[in-house]
Formats: sequence, C-alpha cells, structure tokens
Amino acid sequence: MVGEEGAFVLGWDEVLTEEELSMTLKVLCMSEEEFQEYKEQDGWEDDTEEEENSILSNEALSRLKNPCKKLLYDSVLLTLESYRSDLKAEQDLLNNKEAYKRLSRREQQALHVRYGQKKILHQLLELIQ
Repeated sequence: MVGEEGAFVLGWDEVLTEEELSMTLKVLCMSEEEFQEYKEQDGWEDDTEEEENSILSNEALSRLKNPCKKLLYDSVLLTLESYRSDLKAEQDLLNNKEAYKRLSRREQQALHVRYGQKKILHQLLELIQ
C-alpha cells in the first residue's frame, strides 16, 4: 500500500504521496468489521471521487480525525527516533562554522538533507498535535 520503499513523501506544503497516505490512514484506522465490509464492497475502487477531493495539504492534515492524527503522530516520532541526532544538534552543527568546515562536501550535503527532513517532520508534528 505504501509502495516498494514503505515510505511517504512529505513536502513543505503538502503530502506528495497523498493517495498512499490517505488510503493507509483510512485502512489502519478502520475497525476489523469496517475493514471486512470495505473489502467485501470492493471499496478500493469506489473512493476515487472522495480521494480526488481530499488533497493532503498541511491544512487538511491538521483536520484529520483524531485516530488518524495519533497514528501519524506516533509514526513521525518513530521516524525521528531512527536518526542518530536531533534537530537541535543538526542546527548547532550548521551554525558552527568551524565544525561545518571540517566536514567533507558529502557530509555537508548529508547534513543539509537530514536537517531538512527533520524540519519537515517537526512541522508535521505541530500540524497534527
């Protein structure tokens, strides 16, 4: 359901893999009975109109139902825990010109990528609290 990599792609303003995230949250927040009914009714095909009207912008994410918010929030926390350092450590390294200069070009680029990823994840946490 989430593709080969098992990840969702988030941007600054919206979810870039919105269809996958929307469907995943919908299914994971269903009761077992709701899921069975959904499967039996071939619900997978019937939701195209609803999904087209539910673009997961940042504003829409903040309006998710509480069970979906909780699931997403917990998932973001798990993702943040998988990093070796936190956002503040990345920011401190970016601000420390001497330490930053000692990094190789590749390490500098990786630092910027990690920092950007963490900023987006923290923004998402704020939206769904």
